[in-house]
Amino acid sequence: MRVESDVAVVGAGAAGLSLALLLARPPAGARPVTAVVLAAPPGPLRAPRRTWCYWEAGEGPYDEALTGSWQRLRVRAGDGRPVTAAIDPWRYKMLGSDAFEELAGRALRVSPWVTTVEAAVESVTAVPDGALVRARRADGREVDVRARWVFDSRPPARLPPARTTLLQHFRGWFVRTRRPVFDPDTVELMDFRTPQPAHGLSFGYVLPTGPHEALVEYTEFSRHVLDADAYDRALRDYTGRILRIGAHEVTAREQGVIPMTDARFPRRAAPSVFRIGAAAGATRPATGYTFSTVQRQAGAVAAALHAGRHPLPPRPHSGRARLMDAALLHALDHGRVDGPAFFTRLFNRVSAPRLLRFLDGRTSLPEDLSIGLHVPVTAMLGSVLALPFTPRRTLPPA
Repeated sequence: MRVESDVAVVGAGAAGLSLALLLARPPAGARPVTAVVLAAPPGPLRAPRRTWCYWEAGEGPYDEALTGSWQRLRVRAGDGRPVTAAIDPWRYKMLGSDAFEELAGRALRVSPWVTTVEAAVESVTAVPDGALVRARRADGREVDVRARWVFDSRPPARLPPARTTLLQHFRGWFVRTRRPVFDPDTVELMDFRTPQPAHGLSFGYVLPTGPHEALVEYTEFSRHVLDADAYDRALRDYTGRILRIGAHEVTAREQGVIPMTDARFPRRAAPSVFRIGAAAGATRPATGYTFSTVQRQAGAVAAALHAGRHPLPPRPHSGRARLMDAALLHALDHGRVDGPAFFTRLFNRVSAPRLLRFLDGRTSLPEDLSIGLHVPVTAMLGSVLALPFTPRRTLPPA
């Protein structure tokens, strides 16, 4: 099978589908472009079910697929003291990958501009005036897509060199309890009552979808992941000793690893081949949030394509944001700051709406400076001064 297209989108995760949806619905007066989305067939190459969380003001394009949304967040210090805040006009939103894929599938099936092909991509090769994507279907048949532009969302085989790389790794249980134990109006964003590891930090995370139902996660920021038994022990301790949810059923599980790194991710692999999503550095290094940045990046790429401009994806984060995140990662990794105390203090001293805008890279320099007054200045300045002398290293493959 050979296909000619303006655009090839490699991967059908958050980044690939977000871009495909925008190309499937060109705005009035825009120049339509044709696109082929190459989605991995069922099997080991397809990403497991996962949950994305993000915040936005008011209604959004994916609201019909949301699992839940909230306007109150809570952070708990290690001694249990809560900091609860309303985040109006923002809403904190929870979107499951299955629901997002179903929403996207309905839109793409009726679009005259976008075609989806289930095939595993084997190579992307630059050719004159474009690139050639070679893929293979589950039945072994080959698929060749010749495109003017290719947007590749597949994760790199290894991370680029970095001064600091921590892993945000977690396991979550979707639980249903016998008695009503959850506050369905409030997300437990960071609950630091969990035992803290020798290196890094840990916290509980609760997304309640009703008085009896929630996604409960145990999360660590550290250098190494745990085994499945260790995650489950931590979750049993958190749901039993700390949350005291009582009798419950675990209806589903999810697990993941998000690199938190100050590595520089290339946005371009060849003249007509670009990286998008986490593969292009969309993950915010200090928090692990990715989805909102993916939406901004996809919007910029789609606008360029529809206007006939060069579609190089924009840098996902400003230079100022990258410097602040690099300093925080360095400080956490070297024990300069107490992670639970650092995040609890921020949520206690800074208004939640402003802090969310800061975490989303939407604050001005004066606002950043005002937030900086509430961090341990000496420790953070020490990390800023150490960064130029810290070599970038490539981690071995996992």
